Amino acid sequence: MPAERAKKSDFSANGHVGVKTKTRVGELFAALDLGTNSCRMLIARPDGDEFVVIDAFSKVVHLGKGLEEHGTLSRAAINRTIQALHICQKKLKNHGVTNARLVATEACRRASNGKTFVQQVKAKTGLQLEIIQPAEEVRLAVVSCAPHVAPETEQLLVIDIGGGSTELAWIDLTGVRPEERSNALRNMKMACTKTNKCHPGGVQMVDWISVPLGVATLNDQFNDVDCDTARFALMSCAFEDAVAEFGRRVDFSDAVARGAFQIIGTSGTVTTVAASFKGLKRYERDLIDGVSMSADEVEQVTQQYLRLGMSGRRKAACIGNDRCELIMSGAAILQGVLRVWPTDKLTVADRGLREGLLYSQMAEKRLS
Repeated sequence: MPAERAKKSDFSANGHVGVKTKTRVGELFAALDLGTNSCRMLIARPDGDEFVVIDAFSKVVHLGKGLEEHGTLSRAAINRTIQALHICQKKLKNHGVTNARLVATEACRRASNGKTFVQQVKAKTGLQLEIIQPAEEVRLAVVSCAPHVAPETEQLLVIDIGGGSTELAWIDLTGVRPEERSNALRNMKMACTKTNKCHPGGVQMVDWISVPLGVATLNDQFNDVDCDTARFALMSCAFEDAVAEFGRRVDFSDAVARGAFQIIGTSGTVTTVAASFKGLKRYERDLIDGVSMSADEVEQVTQQYLRLGMSGRRKAACIGNDRCELIMSGAAILQGVLRVWPTDKLTVADRGLREGLLYSQMAEKRLS
């Protein structure tokens, strides 16, 4: 499948974006995504049809640890996160970034002290976090995946597995010429609501859902189940039940029959599963971003994880200590999706809200 790819295997070198900009030479943009598990930031400058990543930051902070049980962000989680945000603030200052959008998602939306936490961040780091709503999170996930849309795709399902929630979006591209489908998604500007569907450039956001089950929250719900296999089965069924109504509304059978249906998955879960399937000893972004997997191949990797058990996953390449526990809840979510919408065309996207934020900022700057 045609796709724009990074020129290096990590974000310390050239990245990729397909937005033509009229920004000043050397003008920098930053995008920060504070999720339930991780704090991640990119600093980049436009470069013709692409962008070059100048600096990047990623740290597991477990902001949502204990949220499922207590309904609040814990003091320890807040302290860990503010330490990470101090590093981000220094990077932004050192690079002289003036175009920045810093967003927080499900953990801050759900926590009773989420707004207080944002005020603490402002007071201690000077950074102004924006708690975005699920509709905007869906839009940004779709925008980030635009380069991986195949020209023949008429019906698209984008799945973004986060720490605290999972977003799914059904996109109808039949009103867009095949050669323009990627750009039409990339330039999607407006937020999408249930009552006001999006029609940017012929793109139709037919339906979307934000499920309050991500890798952390789903794992927390079943952390009292000792058996690895039983816990995985319960998590997978729980997620499948959560999307059952959405699944009844979303019928891709005709597009599947014509080879015009595509699923794009974006998350650490999807990229880790792909890396395991490829047998990589260490993660290499160029070898994963844009590749396709079938539902059967995802199932093979899932069964491999179950055979390894927790200790085996901890030692496995591309999983390690940070992902050894949450990879199973992520795989359960992915399996649930592929049971509802079976496909041989799951496209793996090593990208997410940060890329969507950069696309959107650059597009807005171009039009201003």
